[in-house]
Amino acid sequence: MTLTHKNLTDAVLYPLWLDNPAAPAPMPHLVGRTDADLLIVGGGYSGLWAAIIAKQRAPGRDVVVIEAGKVAHGASGRAGGIVSTSVMHGLVNAQRVFPQDLDLLEKLGIENLDAWRQTIKDFGIDADLEWGGEMTVAIGAQDIPDLRREYDLHKGHGHDIVWLDRDAVTAQVASPLFQAGIWSKYRTGTLQPAKLAWGLRDAAIKLGVRVYEHTPMEAVDDLGHKMRITTHDGLIDAPKVLFATNAWGAGHKDIKKYVVAMRDRVIATAPLSAEQLDRLGWTNRQGIYDTRTQLNYMRLTRDNRIVYGGRIGYAFNDNIDPAGDRRIDVYDRLAGYFAQTFPQLGDVKFSHAWSGPIDLTTRLAVHFQPYYNGKAVYVGGYSGFGVTASRFGARMALEMLDQTGVPELQLALAATLPRRIPREPMRWIGAGITMRALDEVDTKGGWRRAWLKMVHAMGSRFRWLHVPARGSHRAIPPAPAAGQ
Repeated sequence: MTLTHKNLTDAVLYPLWLDNPAAPAPMPHLVGRTDADLLIVGGGYSGLWAAIIAKQRAPGRDVVVIEAGKVAHGASGRAGGIVSTSVMHGLVNAQRVFPQDLDLLEKLGIENLDAWRQTIKDFGIDADLEWGGEMTVAIGAQDIPDLRREYDLHKGHGHDIVWLDRDAVTAQVASPLFQAGIWSKYRTGTLQPAKLAWGLRDAAIKLGVRVYEHTPMEAVDDLGHKMRITTHDGLIDAPKVLFATNAWGAGHKDIKKYVVAMRDRVIATAPLSAEQLDRLGWTNRQGIYDTRTQLNYMRLTRDNRIVYGGRIGYAFNDNIDPAGDRRIDVYDRLAGYFAQTFPQLGDVKFSHAWSGPIDLTTRLAVHFQPYYNGKAVYVGGYSGFGVTASRFGARMALEMLDQTGVPELQLALAATLPRRIPREPMRWIGAGITMRALDEVDTKGGWRRAWLKMVHAMGSRFRWLHVPARGSHRAIPPAPAAGQ
């Protein structure tokens, strides 16, 4: 019998963000035939931002959004909710994939975040936004040199960033694991992901966008002068289609050659008491990433819960909703990592546990796939960092669809594609080996280090800063076994 971590036993297997009385009633589903000037498939962040931008640019444009389920119930309502300026999964990743465009990408990221904030303000969207900043913490002393290089990179590009030594980082958040940290103090923070998606949906509707929920796409036909999308109970003709389907990769059979649907696991505590918060510190309420090879992230919510995520996985054939992720014991290891990070919170119970899809690519950054002679474009590949970058992706996809000729379309991020990802069963086999290596390389090393170096060479870096050198295992024990 599989034991379950003692603090997980009462957790609900459902996203905290969606378990909310503020959740709006879904819009009606599409029945019958209709036409549109622009059809957007997918009612997540990318699709909703695209709809808003399209209507703001051309109020008379007839824009339709179809969503297979309910808005926010896909990736957008399951994210960690850490806000960042980067449109490329962070400055380090931008330097890795597009070093020649780094300065411009930084400028585009700032412009994107400013426009993102302005829209939220203009429409009065209450998404529990807090601007406490974003912090990366070194788990082991061997990670400090890499963290220092990341600090220097940010400083060199004008970021308001602070270096924190062991005492300083402990003063911010009390954890025996945190050896140092870097704190980006401005233009970063946290929010409630589902409330943002619901607010964007309402903003789009106010602008005149027609939104249909529970309207899954079942067929795509190229009629030459227009596209025809068949849904479960309807049919839509449109000259332009945006596939904002992210990890689902729906719209064309070739999309999944470049995108793999990974699973991110997340747990949330019950609200912390004032005394429990005192044990932590964390008065500045930053969103935090650590430097484990299998990255963990953490943040506080408005009602003082800790949301703690990480430990990505893969299900055969890009299964978006694997049965395994609906077993509470799957979250045991993550609960063990939480216990290592915050041992002073052993009396805190977890209220929710869930997983969410990540549209992972070898670039770890948004990209664009044009199809049907340019009448349709797929946008996706945020690799878990799409809370703010999704607005940038939506705008760029519209520039491509509308053939506006803006200079950004000449950038490599728009003009090229990531490396292809192997098909099944090699995809499943490779993902399984990689996930095991990520889980164990920090404590066991060996073949795991060699495997991850090979994955690096193939183009994937995930979020970690380096593969530990031989003999440099991080000074942390394995996660406690279930029930310990």
